[in-house]
Amino acid sequence: MRLFMGLGKLVALMFWLVVIVNLLSPFARPFEMLLNGAGILLILVHLFEILLFNSLLRGRANPWRDRLQLLLFGVLHLLSLPRHGAKGAGHA
Repeated sequence: MRLFMGLGKLVALMFWLVVIVNLLSPFARPFEMLLNGAGILLILVHLFEILLFNSLLRGRANPWRDRLQLLLFGVLHLLSLPRHGAKGAGHA
């Protein structure tokens, strides 16, 4: 599972790198607008996630670092957070 989370975060970082490159040097006409639109939509979704899970992040050791990672990676960062009620890895 950690491998998929790492790969997902790597893909997300590559997406944000492409969005930043597109802002600095715009791509061809239809792709420029589509990529900017996708970036804006994803930022809005991640900001909504920050608002939605703010109470969960408030109790963490570094809540601002978690908010930044949530802004970049979204649900991939939320899935990597340890659960409150989780105990050891005891199996039946």
